[in-house]
Amino acid sequence: MTTNDPPVQRLRRLDACAVSDALDKLGLRGAVSGLPQRSGKGRIAGRAVTMKVGPGQPPPGPPLHLGCRAIALAGPDEIIVVEQRSGVQAGCWGGLLTLGAQVRGVAGVVADGPLRDLDEALAADFPVFARSLTARTARGRVVELGTQVPVTLGVGDDATVVNPGDYLIADRSAVVVVAAAEVERVLDAAEAIAAKEAAMAKAILAGTPIADVMGGAYEHLLSD
Repeated sequence: MTTNDPPVQRLRRLDACAVSDALDKLGLRGAVSGLPQRSGKGRIAGRAVTMKVGPGQPPPGPPLHLGCRAIALAGPDEIIVVEQRSGVQAGCWGGLLTLGAQVRGVAGVVADGPLRDLDEALAADFPVFARSLTARTARGRVVELGTQVPVTLGVGDDATVVNPGDYLIADRSAVVVVAAAEVERVLDAAEAIAAKEAAMAKAILAGTPIADVMGGAYEHLLSD
């Protein structure tokens, strides 16, 4: 996958845990648990195109099914990020939206809410991370309340606001959000952490006892 966004390119060479460690090192929030990968293979990284979904009235303008605006705005460097935290059991992403996003080359979808048509996402091998699953349609239950607006992922200590253009990396461990204003220093820290862990792995493979490798140097890795 090609990208014109250098931070996205750097994120794709990392994993969610290294980026989460970098956030810890810098005293920042952004690691979100409980959004498992439901379809697709491997990690995704990109900038957020956001959508908020819930009961209510859609924005003024021609009627469109939820998600269509976000898909039209997104491409290979973007991840569509959906908030549907209303408690209403209704899909905030589905099969035709998956197809539309795949045709656009979108990197993937992260949905804090119910996903429907999972089999279609699996068949398409399209990356979708979602809080839960449902068969219930959005029609008559929830609407798109806004596109390219701040949304929230996670609950409790994990709760993280995602603004349009923020950076995300998602894999089977977690979804991690990095504010656009912080991305360079987070990437610098994450790359340094990944390099140190790679050196530790090399030492273990070379026969160094793991207790020696994962001693004080490892315990103080985030404070160095």
